Amino acid sequence: MNRGFYTIMAAQFFSSLADNALLFVAIDMLTRLNSPAYMSPMLKQSFVLFYIVLAAFVGAFSDAMPKGRVMFIANLIKISGCGLLFCGAYPVLAYAVVGFGAAVYSPAKYGILTELLPAEQLVPANGWIEGLTVMSIILGTVMGGWLVSQRAADLLLGLDLPLWQTGIDTASEAALCVTACLYIAAALFNLFIPDTGARYSRQALNPLRLLADFNSSVRILWRDKLGQVSLAVTTLFWGAGATLQFIVLKWAEKSLHMPYDRATRLVGIVAIGMAAGAVLSARMVRLKDTLKVLPFGIAMGLIVMVMPWVQSVSLAYPLLILIGALSGFFVVPMNALLQHRGHVLMSAGSSIAVQNFNENISILAMLAMYALMLSLNLDLDVIIVLFGLFVAGIMVLITLRHAANQRQFDAVALIGEGGH
Repeated sequence: MNRGFYTIMAAQFFSSLADNALLFVAIDMLTRLNSPAYMSPMLKQSFVLFYIVLAAFVGAFSDAMPKGRVMFIANLIKISGCGLLFCGAYPVLAYAVVGFGAAVYSPAKYGILTELLPAEQLVPANGWIEGLTVMSIILGTVMGGWLVSQRAADLLLGLDLPLWQTGIDTASEAALCVTACLYIAAALFNLFIPDTGARYSRQALNPLRLLADFNSSVRILWRDKLGQVSLAVTTLFWGAGATLQFIVLKWAEKSLHMPYDRATRLVGIVAIGMAAGAVLSARMVRLKDTLKVLPFGIAMGLIVMVMPWVQSVSLAYPLLILIGALSGFFVVPMNALLQHRGHVLMSAGSSIAVQNFNENISILAMLAMYALMLSLNLDLDVIIVLFGLFVAGIMVLITLRHAANQRQFDAVALIGEGGH
């Protein structure tokens, strides 16, 4: 990997670290406001809303200028979301602004990989990116849990700067300042991301034309025999992953009797497993062999169903690491395959925008179903079993669809061939 790739990794790490820490700070702010339980998953829904609303436009925006500049602008938007929270805006609304920045950031973050690296390096590159992202989830989750603790409040509010009155008087304000500093660090790294020299045709400015182009890109990827399978898997995975975060927090409270600041560590434990799975897949799975990992997705769904019978922390840790490892092992190759097919069939920004659109509709839908089940007071153990059955069942259908595609013609032979 060249030096530019490591600069991208550093920028992604700090931006993702801040996103994840801020989520748990925002959840704590909702709790302090005595908001109902179903408002917590709505935080994540507000975050992903702009991925869907702006899907037709952010890909074109990403391709209209060097990707590093796009990522810098996106981090400035995220900082403004932190500022809104600091000024007292309702957490769901302010976190939506952070999601707006993330929606702008994502096509550039992944699109630049296909500009910077050859096809065969996409699996290891994604392994590094996903591994580092997962590390940021682990640290961000732990950091978010720590920032909302009384110990952190005492430490941060006890800091005094000579000759300067900061005006920071509450634990939430101190936590928001820490996350804003992380976004600033990410923005500084964005300034050093190299220009890859990739240039695309002049982007349309007419919104109707952009919507038509986006609709065409969606159809192209869903009709492609390789694109439809990888897109279906990543769409399912991100919806399931976002929902699993909140399920684990609730499960830790109900079954393991853990307070909130300690329960956030279990989300980090899942992320440790994902990092291990991502690293293993980067070392063991070639781009040509990516579709052989589909059974791992089925296994993940089945193993999630064991959670209701686990009542001790000593058993919870290895179970969550295993769930995370299976997730990381099958999603990293699927991401790489989807990026490769998107780059061959269309521009980098457009293909990532299509991916984000589908994945975040999945997140929105699955979190809505989870919030609905909570509002109906459905037992958490029942929710977990239904969740695991749903993931395993959809993965079985995707595997059967791939087998049917292969009987028509050998689509796998297309992997690695052709360029944009």
